[in-house]
Amino acid sequence: MLILALLTVTTARSEDFQSADSLQICLQAGDSCMNDYNTYEALKYYRQAFAMAETVETRTKLADCYYKRANYREASDLLKLITEDSLSHEAFRQLALSYKKQGDNDSYVYWASRLVERYPMDGEMVAGLIMGYAQLNQPQRGIICGLKYSLKDSTDILVHRALADAWFLNRDFTAAGMLYDRLLAQGDSTFNTLYSAGMSHSQTGNLERAYECLLPALYLSQMQHAGCAYRLGVVCVDTKRYEEGLGYLNLATELMKPDTTSMKAITLSQGEGYYLTDHYPEAIEAWKQHLTYNPGSIATYYNIAQTYGMLLNDHEQAETYYRQFLDLAEREPANDKLSPMIQQAKAILKIRELKKEKGSSTGI
Repeated sequence: MLILALLTVTTARSEDFQSADSLQICLQAGDSCMNDYNTYEALKYYRQAFAMAETVETRTKLADCYYKRANYREASDLLKLITEDSLSHEAFRQLALSYKKQGDNDSYVYWASRLVERYPMDGEMVAGLIMGYAQLNQPQRGIICGLKYSLKDSTDILVHRALADAWFLNRDFTAAGMLYDRLLAQGDSTFNTLYSAGMSHSQTGNLERAYECLLPALYLSQMQHAGCAYRLGVVCVDTKRYEEGLGYLNLATELMKPDTTSMKAITLSQGEGYYLTDHYPEAIEAWKQHLTYNPGSIATYYNIAQTYGMLLNDHEQAETYYRQFLDLAEREPANDKLSPMIQQAKAILKIRELKKEKGSSTGI
């Protein structure tokens, strides 16, 4: 009996050793394949190892292989079951980023925030977390996160780029503009930084600085970014660079068609630009285009009527647009701006009627 018992123990230990040897062989084979960037073969070995023993090591290696094969669901399902204190930095990043790559921003923000608590100087993840909060319409939380990091490192471009974007989304354009300018001084002259800097400065009324940022941004876009062309055109008109601004607004018009919302703003600015440069027929055409996108624009009818009647001496057209203006304006509540326009339009039409009654051929 004693001999039999000893044999049983010996056999069990032998099987354990064989199992351990097989596990290590599978892991080593998988590691070798990963070193050769052969994730296809590595996956087979890691699956075998995981089937033998569901340990932190086998789970992490299998998840890493899935992650590198862009199977982010499998990667996150494996990693989320590992306790946080057992996750390596790389595994923790893969867990958070797997959710981001799946489009699950809520889970991404949760795991990224947990990672940043443990690794507060991981600038890339801090920047990602800031933008994650922004996507959740919580830019304030992202700002707090970015400012904490900046207390220790004030030079990280990724973090400050994300922080500037968060300030912008929070509509603190002064803070955003200052941070974008700092990024530009650091050499971050990418399109997004230049464009966002220009947008921020235009919002705060610093139009010359906005021009300095938007102009190179448009060239970086190879003149293909409609929003940048439009913003630059508006800034040019506002700074009395009328001819230059009209060129950018015309470019924006071509790039944005048929974006109705954008075309409303562009055609209105075009009309103003042409009017201020004494190109009255072109101004009228731009305003007419504006009416095709915004037929309820009362002031535009008035502007067209005024330009036809007082500057181009086309009184028939002026009368048409004055009447359209009054048809809309008299439905609106009276106000200090609209009332004088109504009075003038009525006075001009009254004179027209009197002259018609007298058979005048001159018109007004």
